[in-house]
Amino acid sequence: MNPAAAVRPGASQGREVPPAQRQAPPAARPGPVETPKVVRLADFAATASSPFIQYEDDVEPYIEQNACPHCKGSGWLRLDSPVGDQNFGKLVPCECTMALKDRKAFEELKKNSNIELFRDLTFDTFNTRVPKTRESFEVARQYAKDPSDWLLFMGNYGCGKTHLAAAIANEALSRHIRLYFAVVPDLLDYLRATFDPNSSETYDQRFEMIRNVPLLILDDLGTENAKPWAREKLYQIINHRYNAKLPTVITTNNDLDTLDGRIHSRVCDQQLCRIFVLQADDYRMYTPEDRARFRQASPPTRQKY
Repeated sequence: MNPAAAVRPGASQGREVPPAQRQAPPAARPGPVETPKVVRLADFAATASSPFIQYEDDVEPYIEQNACPHCKGSGWLRLDSPVGDQNFGKLVPCECTMALKDRKAFEELKKNSNIELFRDLTFDTFNTRVPKTRESFEVARQYAKDPSDWLLFMGNYGCGKTHLAAAIANEALSRHIRLYFAVVPDLLDYLRATFDPNSSETYDQRFEMIRNVPLLILDDLGTENAKPWAREKLYQIINHRYNAKLPTVITTNNDLDTLDGRIHSRVCDQQLCRIFVLQADDYRMYTPEDRARFRQASPPTRQKY
């Protein structure tokens, strides 16, 4: 018998069974309606999972021993939200990714602050047992808690001006405040360096950064080259920050009357700038025995970032 001519059950030879005569499949029984799961974004770390599958591979393990326990090293988490929810399938950065991002941003902040050579000059390493230093120390520490307006330290060589200015910078940096610390003659050289054809920055980029940085610390004002270009650039920086009322710390061992008249007028504005005169003697002139006598009971600590 020809198989092609075989008659299928329930059908007439040569024609199909009408759809109406076909047996319908049994209808599925209605089950309980599941309430959609609501996931709060604030709680995603507890409910999210890695969007990447873990593979076992003896040659190249997917998960290293130090991988994040939350994202398994992927750096991202997927929200556990039901289909149809606006957050379904959404990826969010893991806390390890955010921590790494913050760390990289801070390292960049520290690099651009120019404070590396002064990182040991902190409030912890400032010896207040040296005569006539306690009041200036408290002024600087109070300013560091909330840098605003201007602060000008005046005094002879070695009385602690640079140490206190650097301590303010290190304290601000530890709280992730963007700043720039500069010895004034070096600052002008830093600007001139942009004229080199191989400079990675243009003059305008560097100049704008210095003028607008949230906290600028200028050490040894008055020791810079007195050429017209240097005087004009320094005035432009100080005048811009004066008009914008940007926090600025300045140190000088010069009489204010010897400064450029335009700068003298601005730093003497008592509504914006506080002038503090340090009375301490030159610490560098103390003998090792004197320094040992002033040394605090506990050894000074290095600034930790």
